[in-house]
Parts: sequence; C-alpha cells; structure tokens
Amino acid sequence: MVFGVCQGRAPDGVCMRLGLILLGLLFAAFGAVFGALNSEGVTLDFYFGTVQLAKGAALLCALLLGWFVGGIAVYLGLVPRLRRRIRGLTRELQQRPNAPPAADSGGSASDRA
Repeated sequence: MVFGVCQGRAPDGVCMRLGLILLGLLFAAFGAVFGALNSEGVTLDFYFGTVQLAKGAALLCALLLGWFVGGIAVYLGLVPRLRRRIRGLTRELQQRPNAPPAADSGGSASDRA
C-alpha cells in the first residue's frame, strides 16, 4: 500500500509495482541532487594512470564496486556449501527405502500427501 492510495482498490501486485517505481524515482532524485552538490573534481591516481571524476561519480562508483564485490563474496561463501548440502540430502533421500523420486514433479507438497 502506497500512502493508502491502493487500499482495497487495486490488486496487491499493482500497488507493489507503483511503490517500487516511486521509490526508484525518489532515489534517482536524491542521486541527482547528490551529484549536483558534489560536482567538484577528484583525481584518482592509479599506478598505471590517473582518472579525473566528479566527487559524486567517484562515490557512486565506489558504492557500486563495494556492492558487487560483497555480492560475489556472499555468493562464493554460501552457494557452493548449499549445493553440497542439497547434493548430500538428495543422495540420502535416494538411498532410503520407499523413497519418492528426487525430481520434483511440479506439484505442491499438499498434492503429494
């Protein structure tokens, strides 16, 4: 529900979509103001060269790089362990007597019970 606008009038998916669009526009406006207020130049000196960027752009690049590296770290730390666990549980399920097939038939759990 976005400020009571969608209360009882529209399906939940429409309200969620509207809320996400408004939130995205709000962040874009804040980003534009942030970039305008931080328009001074910053020189980044790498060993192989230098780059001249606006301060807002440099901070945005640092934020996106940190988000990307953090996402990769979480993925590499979590996903292989979970895949090994799934593989072990699948193997254990297949070894049980009267075990249901390991492949999901697409039905829900209440359909199988």
